Amino acid sequence: MGCTLCTVTGPTVIDIHGHVNSVQDRCVYSLIKTPSIPDIQVYTTFQERRRKDVSFLDRVILSLDNPGVNIYLEQGGKVQLDNITMALNATAQLVHSVELSKDQTGVTAKMSHLNYTMTVFFDGYTAQIYIKGPIGQAPLVEGLCGNSSRPFSEARLSESKTTGCEMQYEDTANSTINCNTMTEHCNVLKEAPFTACHSNIDPEPYVMACTNTLCKYPAVDGLSCQFLEAYARACSLYSNLTLDGWRSNANCYPQAFCQDRFCSAHEFCGENSNGDGTRCYCRALFASAYTAQNSLGGVVNCSSNARTLTLVGCLLEDQGISYTNLHLYEKACLAQMDPVTHMVTITFDIETNPCGTIIKMNDSQVINQNAVILETTSEELIGFTCPFVIPDITIDFSVTFKVKSGSSSSSVAYVTSGVWNYTVTMMAYTDPGHTQAVGKDTEVHLNQKVWFELKADGLDDKNVALVTDSCFATNTPSPNSSLIYDLIMNGCANPTDKTMTVESNGQGTANYFSFNMFQFYGNTGDIYLQCRLNLCLKENNSCAPYGYVKKIVVSGGFPAQKLK
Repeated sequence: MGCTLCTVTGPTVIDIHGHVNSVQDRCVYSLIKTPSIPDIQVYTTFQERRRKDVSFLDRVILSLDNPGVNIYLEQGGKVQLDNITMALNATAQLVHSVELSKDQTGVTAKMSHLNYTMTVFFDGYTAQIYIKGPIGQAPLVEGLCGNSSRPFSEARLSESKTTGCEMQYEDTANSTINCNTMTEHCNVLKEAPFTACHSNIDPEPYVMACTNTLCKYPAVDGLSCQFLEAYARACSLYSNLTLDGWRSNANCYPQAFCQDRFCSAHEFCGENSNGDGTRCYCRALFASAYTAQNSLGGVVNCSSNARTLTLVGCLLEDQGISYTNLHLYEKACLAQMDPVTHMVTITFDIETNPCGTIIKMNDSQVINQNAVILETTSEELIGFTCPFVIPDITIDFSVTFKVKSGSSSSSVAYVTSGVWNYTVTMMAYTDPGHTQAVGKDTEVHLNQKVWFELKADGLDDKNVALVTDSCFATNTPSPNSSLIYDLIMNGCANPTDKTMTVESNGQGTANYFSFNMFQFYGNTGDIYLQCRLNLCLKENNSCAPYGYVKKIVVSGGFPAQKLK
């Protein structure tokens, strides 16, 4: 039979001629295209892991021209038909003329055409493509497997040439690597029991791939077994030989590393630092954007009431932090992890559930402030702020209270500004308990004391106070009337009016004051009450003038006096 074998392991391609070359970037490459098995091409992608300057085989793509679908062989043994994840086992499934199966060692795809059969095996870290045909009829192979010595740019997928994936990076040398020790380890391939296969499979390309990688990249994540495993499988495929004893000698076991451990696109599967199990780590290039700023993520979406803080799950794990131990100032506001991206988010509604958010002044800026708290230590892990959205509105309305003739009992404005929805109400009462509202049939007499309430509904009275800056009476609805009588000035009662009392101002979202009724000399018509209000941030239970953040103008009327 005519047979060819191509092995891609780590960053290395060992083509069908035994030539060795290493991929330096993170692009998509054509691995195999052959007229012996038409209507299918095999592509592969490379990604970095712990180092920015070393790229590893990441996934294998079977592109079927007819019916125009892609089968993705992913890390952890995950297989997708376009966007559909497939459930595979050891019994082969026929999917668009491709037999797919999966066992503890990895995923196998088999395709046949006439007298040729191509088998693609992928364990998440090594891909081996074996083509078997008639004796003396070796298939013509294009792509990296056909000739890895040609410029890689010729096999690079055209779409990837515009992504910048071919950019190469440098990284600091790993001083813990002993290249002599690694070379000795790789040279095990030249010894028994591997010698039984030397006449069929030259070990030198595999030794070179092993040495070149392990002299630059630490022997973690099963890498010390990876090249030995690749040679042993090549021997089994090409020569149908089983190399007994090599696994126990090298402490390697017939189980795909990180089998059924599915990491996100910015992660890879690696072993825990203590050697106990595996987890998803951040890829070096992805992580570098955060580690350069000593950040765990902390991106905050402040664009609406629903605030979202996003953290990077693999960076948290690097610090030994479980997302289940994270919450905001309010302990009930817990972090959640996306099962696919492994990004950690905390989402809350600043209006309905502010999660303990406090409002404060930062220099001259008003902000919402909260923080991510690590429950196990009560440490404030990440603080974050959003601008404090203040209603940017001026309210100017008038309601006339007429003597005996159909007036309303209050003056109300409904306000919508950005994410704020609230009402401002002015009410008049004839009793100090504010129970007897001035209504359409209420008669108010000259020198009768009347109590007023200015109230804002829909604002957070724990953080915002309403301050009555000024109130004055006019003889027309316009605040620019020629006749003006001051009642409240700079938040205080007019000292010349002994009947004027400010009962409450700036303590919450409702203010109260009272005065004795009067009328303008020579005028018997209605008079109007004009009030200018400030919204104030509560700081230490005090709303000083510098804390005022927005102004509101409220105009209302109260009855003219009926002289008896």
